[in-house]
Amino acid sequence: MNRLRIAVLASGRGSNLQAIIDAIESGELNAEIVIVISDKKNAYALKRAKRHGINRLFISPKDKKREEYDKEIVNQLHKYNVELVCLAGFMRILSPYFVKEFKNRIMNIHPTLLPSFPGLHGQKQALDYGVKISGCTVHFVDEGCDTGPIILQKAVEVLDTDTEESLSSRILECEHKLYPQAISLFASGRLKILGRKVIIL
Repeated sequence: MNRLRIAVLASGRGSNLQAIIDAIESGELNAEIVIVISDKKNAYALKRAKRHGINRLFISPKDKKREEYDKEIVNQLHKYNVELVCLAGFMRILSPYFVKEFKNRIMNIHPTLLPSFPGLHGQKQALDYGVKISGCTVHFVDEGCDTGPIILQKAVEVLDTDTEESLSSRILECEHKLYPQAISLFASGRLKILGRKVIIL
């Protein structure tokens, strides 16, 4: 069975990238990361890719319009015959052009239970609102900000003593398990999108 060809886009430390790498190396995930791309030259995600012998590329967004920048990335993705794009802390909203080029083939993970608290600092938003349950969400990416169809979610209890850091840490542990699971479902052809719903076959 052919391995799913994945690209990971990351802007920071790439801990979810590492979780995907670990799942692949353990045999849990039938996939290969063919390229890691970052918009930050010194992103630790690029160092993780280098450590594991994965192709990596920094593409500077400086002086480029959003679609122009996205076209550069998409050209690289086609060059590597990418089948699924995984966003792992990629701090840019993709243009409609990018989303159309990889329709229903872009995943993201978000540190809240969407549709609650989209965008930046979701954990802080959840704490400030006073929710008792938060968690993480893996979803397909559409043209909006964290608005695409939901694939998997995992709940995390919010403690009265939680800080943004402590809640984020517990949610991150769940992210590292949930993201490879969602990718594995995609790789085995078990995800079907019906409107806003993702059906697991």
